[in-house]
Amino acid sequence: MIQNSIDAYVRYLHDIKKMSYNTEMSYLRDLKKVHSYLHENGINQITQIDEKVLDAYIIYLKEHNFANSTISRQIAAIKGWFLFMFKEGMIREDVAGNLKAPKIEKKAPEILRMNEVVKLLEEPKGKNPKELRDKAMLELLYATGIRVTELITLTTSQVNMQMNYIICNDGHKDRIIPFGMKAREALLNYLEYSRSVMLHNPNSDVLFVNCSGQSMSRQGFWKLIKYYATKAGITTDITPHTLRHSFAAHLVENGADLKSVQEMMGHSDIASTQIYANLNQNKLRDVYSKAHPRG
Repeated sequence: MIQNSIDAYVRYLHDIKKMSYNTEMSYLRDLKKVHSYLHENGINQITQIDEKVLDAYIIYLKEHNFANSTISRQIAAIKGWFLFMFKEGMIREDVAGNLKAPKIEKKAPEILRMNEVVKLLEEPKGKNPKELRDKAMLELLYATGIRVTELITLTTSQVNMQMNYIICNDGHKDRIIPFGMKAREALLNYLEYSRSVMLHNPNSDVLFVNCSGQSMSRQGFWKLIKYYATKAGITTDITPHTLRHSFAAHLVENGADLKSVQEMMGHSDIASTQIYANLNQNKLRDVYSKAHPRG
């Protein structure tokens, strides 16, 4: 059964490859789409899948105007799945080996300027419980560069206020990330004057809660950051990930080594971190060409 082999592959990603939960779910979603296509076309056994079938699926994606990035991700999922089945002896031939991903034009991540970050972080000015929480969340997100999912699932036990660091878990391993005095001050204010007021269950270990006393949602924080960006007069289409990118870019710009940034970001491959160094080099070239008399 096709579904059984997909389930086995996802277990392999979790148990052996130690991939993050988000990566596992991304592969699973992509392979479910493949499975649905195969089923609709009368293909219900692995042995019925050959190169022509896979090529037809890629053509189907192109004809339905899926983005090259989506097609490329689907191909990566298919190739990984078939390679796994081949190594496990489920199939005699890896028929996905020759699939070619379309070329993707890599876009530089959206980065806020330092003055924009300051405007954003200083926008929650009030002393009411909600604004104290918002201030703490924004400060901690920029101070640590963690993902929004990691931010909203933080627990009080993962925050060390004495040593100024958080312990962040991506589903497979912990990473320790320090934070500075601004984030510490915002967290202290939130913990002392806000969290207990907003929290409905005094036994809950959740760090950040919404106005209903429950865990913050991704959508809730998304709206929050859009609201304060608008108030701060930031015209960039800002998302929670923009602060993550800005965190990394500003660290590299100010001399942090890539290996340390990679560790804090939780990147499995340093190539993902290298983009921030490239951004910095491009900035230096731009400064040189504008400022040097013979630039």
